[in-house]
Amino acid sequence: MGAGPDATGGEQPGGRADVGVAPHRRRSPFRLRDWRMRTKLATVLVIPSVAFLVLAGVQTTTLVGRTTALSDFAQQVDIGRQITVLVDRIQQERDRTAGELAELRRDGLASDRAAAALALRPLQDATDAAVGELRRAAEPLADADASWRVGYGEVLEAYDQVRYIRAAILPAVLNNDTILSNYHRAVEALLNLLAEPSPGEGQPELTDAVLRYVQLARVKELSSRVRAELYAAARAGRYDLDDQVTLTDLRAQQLSALGAFRVAATTGQIRLYDRTSVDPAFVAATKLEERSLAGGGARPAVLPAEQWWDASAARQELLRQIEARVLDDAVARADDVSGEQLRATLLVVGGILVVLGLAVLLALLIGRSIANSMQLLRGQALRIAQIELPHALDRLRQVQGGVPAIDVAPPVVTSLDEIGELAEAFVAVHRSAVSVAVEQAETRRSVNAMFVNLARRSQVLVERQLELLDDLEREEADPDQLENLFKLDHLAARMRRNDESLLVLAGTESTRRWNRPIGLGAVLLAASAEIEQYQRVRHDVVADLHVVGHAVGELVHLLAELLENATAFSRPDTVVRVTARREGPGALVEIVDQGLGMSPAALTAANEVLATPPAADVAASERMGLFVVSHLAARHGVRVHLSGGAGGLVARVLLPPVLLAPAAAPELDPPAPQRMLASAGGAARRRTLPRAGRPNPTELPVAGRRPDPTPVAGRPVPLRAEDVLAPAAAPDPAAPAGGGWWSRQGPAPSSPASTGHVTPEPPATPVTGGTNAQGLPVRVPMAQLSAVTEPARAAVPVPREDPDPEAVGGMLSRLYSGVRQAEAEETREIIVPPGGMGSEGGRQ
Repeated sequence: MGAGPDATGGEQPGGRADVGVAPHRRRSPFRLRDWRMRTKLATVLVIPSVAFLVLAGVQTTTLVGRTTALSDFAQQVDIGRQITVLVDRIQQERDRTAGELAELRRDGLASDRAAAALALRPLQDATDAAVGELRRAAEPLADADASWRVGYGEVLEAYDQVRYIRAAILPAVLNNDTILSNYHRAVEALLNLLAEPSPGEGQPELTDAVLRYVQLARVKELSSRVRAELYAAARAGRYDLDDQVTLTDLRAQQLSALGAFRVAATTGQIRLYDRTSVDPAFVAATKLEERSLAGGGARPAVLPAEQWWDASAARQELLRQIEARVLDDAVARADDVSGEQLRATLLVVGGILVVLGLAVLLALLIGRSIANSMQLLRGQALRIAQIELPHALDRLRQVQGGVPAIDVAPPVVTSLDEIGELAEAFVAVHRSAVSVAVEQAETRRSVNAMFVNLARRSQVLVERQLELLDDLEREEADPDQLENLFKLDHLAARMRRNDESLLVLAGTESTRRWNRPIGLGAVLLAASAEIEQYQRVRHDVVADLHVVGHAVGELVHLLAELLENATAFSRPDTVVRVTARREGPGALVEIVDQGLGMSPAALTAANEVLATPPAADVAASERMGLFVVSHLAARHGVRVHLSGGAGGLVARVLLPPVLLAPAAAPELDPPAPQRMLASAGGAARRRTLPRAGRPNPTELPVAGRRPDPTPVAGRPVPLRAEDVLAPAAAPDPAAPAGGGWWSRQGPAPSSPASTGHVTPEPPATPVTGGTNAQGLPVRVPMAQLSAVTEPARAAVPVPREDPDPEAVGGMLSRLYSGVRQAEAEETREIIVPPGGMGSEGGRQ
């Protein structure tokens, strides 16, 4: 081929004319599909990325985090309602408990304990109910910040201590401070949890709102502590030594907390507190409390218990109302700020989504253009890789004549961007691959033709060598020299099998074919005759099966390769056993040796080669036997599997039913070559040397080259496949048991010399049975092969002598060499007779 133009219009050195790429064309900047890939990628990636990073990264994260924080803050502030209710219930229970303890310590009567229990039970139940309400309200805050969860855990732990200390109230086994201190810790934990909500930075109003209701709750707690001290003194009827000190300290703390509240409270809240402080109930409790103050050297008065309890309870209720109002104001402010923050966050997120949506829409439009082109290019690439290119390679691999022209489809992407250029480049690569495949096909055909020619020429030489050896064997009288000739004969037969392996390597079928079914036992004998150490092969059991004629030659080759490996990789003193039996609709042949065996990895690799025949390469030539077996098995549907045996290897060959056939009907009239062999048998037999002894009956069917029953000097004579697989003549009813030289059961039990019969000379003129209606002579079947004068009307069958195996072998070798020589000669014209081409004899 000449050199073709490249993508730039120049000539490619050593290139091909059909791999050029179309030159670039002018692009339109207004058409989206003609944009450069760099522009498309920048448009698709930069706009959404910038919009998302600037708006979503900077605004959304901050706003969402702030909104979440404010939402949690609002929930924590809202749960302050349940907290203040629980604080009020604990305060009432604690203050009443302090009075009951004082009276129990003063009297210690059983009736007082019953009355105390009756008075404290409703207060304790109210406290438990308030704790239950707090638990239910705190469930949504399970994912709140860690500090709030820690404070909530401290509240529950302190309340558990209150529940445990209740059992020590009526027996009064503990002092008052120990019992009341548990109530103090519970109230303190609740006030700390009430002050826990934090709106974060930048929200001072919300921080002051929390501080206001927390300070007011402390004012109420200190007022409750004062009520507890005065109520306990009233129930005991006296003040203890440190009661006045405690009361003074509590009143000082109350004034400090009230001052802190006024500083943080709004004007409306201060006015609310001032209006509540002038309420008659509030004033009555304050005046009653002032009587407990020591002044002017007078001792503080002990207040009436019930009167003080009622007045102080009314004042606590007024403080509770102020606390609820302040807490409601904080909750409202937290909700408002959280709602405003949520609306702002949603507005910003909505704007980000709109911008991002526009960017994504633009990216989709651009990406769709790219995706469509890429999908078209991908579809074409897959179609070429999976269908078109393998199909083209199969066509080139299977073509027998000239290499056909392979058309390459044009690119499916016609845009002017980089994808279009990529499609054109891919088509150029496809053209180049097809061109390389065409060149490889031509080279492979040349190499295969060279292999075939060399193998054919080598076969002709081997056949001539076998013919020469036949002549030398007939004329040789020295047993030792004859044994050497037999060895050379066998080596030549092995060389012929190597030539047939080269034909398999080149993909050519064998020319050794039979048109009649052959017994499986004869096939196995022929395979044994093809190997070097044929004496070691033992046929244990061979079923009465027959193989179709067209597959006999290659099946013999396959079995010979397996037998060769079995004998080559086992000790010389061992035997290789061959069995054949019916396996379902097919037949199974097992070859068992006692050799070295194979490792599991090597067995796996060998079975993979046998299951999937590899292509011919250098590795195939290195392991020719395995390569030939795999290809011959695949050609005829035969399954070959290797497995480890007891101290060796087992090769199983499963023949499919299509390779099996019923036994062929006996031929009443043998073909022309056989008649010629039979006529030549008598003369050749007379030229044979006297032979002493008979071979071992177990070796003769396998080791004998020619089934002559009298091997020279007691040595087994090697056997050829042609001798075993020669077509059989019509069986003679008077023939001895075991059959003649064509029989698959081996030679007759006695030789012609021992029986005294000699093969008669053929008659000088053909024996005829009269003339037909047209005046032509009627030939008598088998007249040339029988010693009787009228075989068609013989009343008593006459024993027939077997033809000489040496003459048969020589004739077959000359016939086979002539066929090979005719195939090897290069002729331009083939003369076909008018009646067509026929076959005569067993082989086509």
